Parts: sequence; C-alpha cells; structure tokens
Amino acid sequence: MAEFNGIRWVYDRYELIADGIVHGVGLVLALIGATVLIFYATLWSSYGALAAAWIYGVGLVLTLAISFSYNAWPVSPTKWYLRRFDHSAIFLLIAATYTPFLQRGADDPLLFSMLVAIWLFATAGIVLKCVFPGRYDRLAILLYLAMGWSGVLVAGPVAARIPSASMLLIVIGGVIYSLGVIFHVWEKLRFQNAIWHGFVVTAAAVHYSAVFTCFSLSAPGV
Repeated sequence: MAEFNGIRWVYDRYELIADGIVHGVGLVLALIGATVLIFYATLWSSYGALAAAWIYGVGLVLTLAISFSYNAWPVSPTKWYLRRFDHSAIFLLIAATYTPFLQRGADDPLLFSMLVAIWLFATAGIVLKCVFPGRYDRLAILLYLAMGWSGVLVAGPVAARIPSASMLLIVIGGVIYSLGVIFHVWEKLRFQNAIWHGFVVTAAAVHYSAVFTCFSLSAPGV
C-alpha cells in the first residue's frame, strides 16, 4: 500500500498491468477514432460542426492520455499533481462529448444555453479539483453524474436534430458510465480500477459511435 497526502493507492503489480492494458487500448482507439472523425468532418461538415469535432476529439484523447499517465505513474508528488488533472479531465470529457450534439442546435436559445451551462459547470468542476485536491471527491462524483444526465432536460430538442441511432447510443453510453461508478467506489474489490476504466473505455466507445453516427447520417447525400 502506498499513500501520499492522505490518498491511498492499493493496487498490486497485476492490477497495474491490467489497468495499463485497458488504458493503452482505449488511447489507441481514441487516437484513431478522433483522426477519422475530424477528417470526415473536414470533408462533409460546416465550420461549426468541424469545430465541435475538434473539441470532442481533443477532449477524448486528452482525457484518456492524462488518465493513462496518472494511473501508471509511481506514487510521488508528481502523481499527486497528475491526480488533479485526471479528475479534472472527466469534466472536460463530459462537456466535450455534449458539444457535437448541442452544436447542432446552436440556433435554439435553449440548446445554446445548455451548451454554455455545460462548459461553465465543467470549468467549475475543474477549479474544484485543482484548488481543493483530495477533498470533495464524493461531491465530484455526484457532479459527474448530474452533468452526464443533465441532457434529459433537453432530450426532446436534441432528438429532433440528431439521428435516432445517435440518441439511443447516447443513452446506452450514459448507462454504462453510471454502472461503472459502482466499481469506481468499490475500492476493496481487486482489479477495481481496471474494471472501472474498462467501463469508461466502453462507454466512451459507445458515445464515439453516437458522435460519428451524428456526423455520418447528417452528411450531404445521406
């Protein structure tokens, strides 16, 4: 067991290897997926949609890269600082994932307000994790879930602007993320961290499919 500033890391060698494999697979897929999405958006989408694709792609890759670095880093002051970025990146990923869908309704005051609100809450969450590291962790989990499911408030207007397949995938991904939280807080379970990140990578893949479907089924001639 290793501890720094009151935070414990209790993973053995095999748990770290399993977690590293999950992260590695997720990061490689994210790099490929983001590249394909941005290339597709460059050819077929408006400037606004292209910007949304960049925001989502960079947010996805950056979040997984930070998580990989943090979880693989040995216990030290550096790992303590990486923890802030890792927890902050979750807020970034949530906001970045919402962006391609809400951007479709940027001309709707409700959806535009939702887009602004999501990024304001993400900013507040990042400030919380950076200014108060190691504190309010359970509050942060509630904020993650609240932000993630806040989309139900605008489900109707969003559903009218994106393919039904994307809408279904958004919900499925949200359910997978939410179920994964069970393992995130189940700290006594062996391989708990690898399982949690497995849920994260799976949910991220489902949400990527939702984003790509949104772009591909909205392309000219489709």
